[in-house]
Amino acid sequence: MTNSNRIALITGVSVGGTGLATAVALSKAGWTVYAGARRPETLSDLEGLHLLKLDVTDEASIQTAIQTIRAHGHSVDVLVNNAAYGEMGTVEEVPIARIRQQFETNVFGLVRMCQLVLPMMRQNGWGRIINVSSMGGEFTTPFAGFYHATKYAVESLSDALRIEVEQFGVDVVVVQPGGINTPLAQQTVDAIPSEENSPYAAQLSAFRQFSQQMSSMFDQIAVLPERVAEVIVSAIQADKPLTRYKVLVQDMSSVNFTRNAADRERDNGLRQQFGLIAP
Repeated sequence: MTNSNRIALITGVSVGGTGLATAVALSKAGWTVYAGARRPETLSDLEGLHLLKLDVTDEASIQTAIQTIRAHGHSVDVLVNNAAYGEMGTVEEVPIARIRQQFETNVFGLVRMCQLVLPMMRQNGWGRIINVSSMGGEFTTPFAGFYHATKYAVESLSDALRIEVEQFGVDVVVVQPGGINTPLAQQTVDAIPSEENSPYAAQLSAFRQFSQQMSSMFDQIAVLPERVAEVIVSAIQADKPLTRYKVLVQDMSSVNFTRNAADRERDNGLRQQFGLIAP
């Protein structure tokens, strides 16, 4: 089949983000692209893209999006599970409703999308699922425990799914970006809580200062969403894709340390890096 005969569905498409960059790149490569967004009205005038209202935490929204694609006479050949965000805060203090929302978006929404497109892929005898995870799916930092937990879940589920569906000609690929220079990255920093009455107030303040310093350097240290999109498109179009693609930031030293150090050594390194109070 030519690219123009292949149908791709991308979740989490928003202005300035990886989803939009991927949608545009795939469309330019000749694919028919359905771009799923919670607010498609913000993505007007994008030539060549089929915009869908799609909230991966809403079953009715997901069903309607799939039905719309089927009504156009299409089935989904490629699913890019890109919808995600980062919940910041301490394990003790983040409200349980926000924790559930984090998992609904980053994990359960991803799983539900897979469940609904796989029958089409099995029928066609070919398919590709791209799960956008994170380097944070291999290590954990304080005050982002729930975000990391969702990415660990994505990694594990992808490993299981890959083996289950390979018999049907379906590939499952994980893409692990480092920091991405998008509006969402700054919004995540801005969402770090600042409760003065919190027993963690001093640590949260230090973490916020560190995060703000890093965000001010994003132009130098983070990857552009277009670079992540380039990797995703490469994984989609490869004859035999890798199981994982890492999209590296410029300085990998702290990432590698956090991933590979012994627990106590890593804890001490993170305290020093974030300026946290030692016990």
